[in-house]
Amino acid sequence: MGAIEDTYADLDADVSEEEFREAVEAKVEQMGGLADEETAAMLIAHELDGGEVDAIADIEPGLEEVKFLGKVTSVGELRTFERDEDDEEGHVLNLDVADESGAVRVALWGEDAVRGTEEIAAGDVFRIKGRPKDGYNGIEVSADRLEPDEEADVGVEIGGRVTADSLSMGQSDVNLRGVVLDTDSIRTFDRDDGSEGRVSNLTLGDETGRIRVTLWDEQADRAEELTAGQSVEVIDGYVRERDGSLELHVGSGSDVDELEESVEFVPDADDIGSVEIDRTVDISGVVRSADPKRTFDRDDGSEGQVRNIRVQDRTGDIRVALWGDKADIDLAPGDEVFCADVEIQDGWQDELEASAGWRSTVVVLDDAEPDRGSESAGLDEFADDAGDPTEGTPSGGGTDSSGDSDASKTGTGADGATEGPDTFTGTVVQPGDPIILDDGDETVRVEADADVHLGQEITVRGRRDGERFVADEVF
Repeated sequence: MGAIEDTYADLDADVSEEEFREAVEAKVEQMGGLADEETAAMLIAHELDGGEVDAIADIEPGLEEVKFLGKVTSVGELRTFERDEDDEEGHVLNLDVADESGAVRVALWGEDAVRGTEEIAAGDVFRIKGRPKDGYNGIEVSADRLEPDEEADVGVEIGGRVTADSLSMGQSDVNLRGVVLDTDSIRTFDRDDGSEGRVSNLTLGDETGRIRVTLWDEQADRAEELTAGQSVEVIDGYVRERDGSLELHVGSGSDVDELEESVEFVPDADDIGSVEIDRTVDISGVVRSADPKRTFDRDDGSEGQVRNIRVQDRTGDIRVALWGDKADIDLAPGDEVFCADVEIQDGWQDELEASAGWRSTVVVLDDAEPDRGSESAGLDEFADDAGDPTEGTPSGGGTDSSGDSDASKTGTGADGATEGPDTFTGTVVQPGDPIILDDGDETVRVEADADVHLGQEITVRGRRDGERFVADEVF
């Protein structure tokens, strides 16, 4: 065989060999002798072999035809339907196909669908040719041809557990376990057909990260039935993209079930000291101060609300504005908090400020310990059975953990005479030298040789001079 015949044999295009040869000869003449028959044949093959995508993630509904390599992760049930134009029955079989970049649903029709139920199994690798479209559960490809490729290696694990960070665009029939980090109110909207739609949101987290969950119509009520800290499993969800981020959607064929066992959430936060203006970031740390909630009138006449808190980690601190329902979150100095998807803005006196709006997630983490290395505070987990986030922290009433009054804390009697060493109990809002403690009523700078961490409640005993405290004992 010659160069033209060899190239044509490898060509995956609907063109006859005679037409291909004529195109090659025309290309040689067009290039004025700069290309021989072999080079011209390769150029023509490249032009005819259009639609080839490097990865499933590159498939778009606007493409007329696509060709890609993928591994079957699941085979659906054969469905039968009646055709409009005749009395014959039609058949369709859905396959979930994936590669390292993502997943897509592939539909087989007619006799191909019938044969597929017997010949195709999860784990099979195919070279697929078909027409993409935007389906109900994301992008779908209506297959014209499937060719098995036993030599190809597609790095997709079959039956592996789905996690928040393993989701990819186009996945369907997703079962994901997570802990509820945040819930949103139900919103209504008008559809094109005049009916009213309903939608709400959850944010779920697991040990790998977090994902926003969108609940449609009858599933929207779940956002008001669930509370932060509950562990749940999304059944048969599907993944879509919104504003550059992946979301897990729950529709009529999906569900959200509560779990008896707990799911751990491990936040991955940015250092507060490194945030930049006009960036959307995740931050975590200890609440150093919390202002009262304020209400205001919007331009449309409705009433809004906002509450400012100051959050600190070992790299710095920042004011966080909590808008809308987030202003009602029960937060107090000393609480560990995780604020996701907050926008960094230019605040008062040119100080950076984090804005937590409706797309943000604000989570109070119970019994968390720092775990982000020596440079910043971290949060280990968000337990399923989280109790009162303010339990165990000093109240604003000025009492220590033993219930003694302010007079006993300072070691001063009713007549003002000193009655022994001063003591002070508070929450660490800054470790290091000096240690800064806050009891919800006042802040004290403590000079002590002690290893403490953000959010820890400690008692110091020693000599006090105003806001300065020289500690002989820390416990």
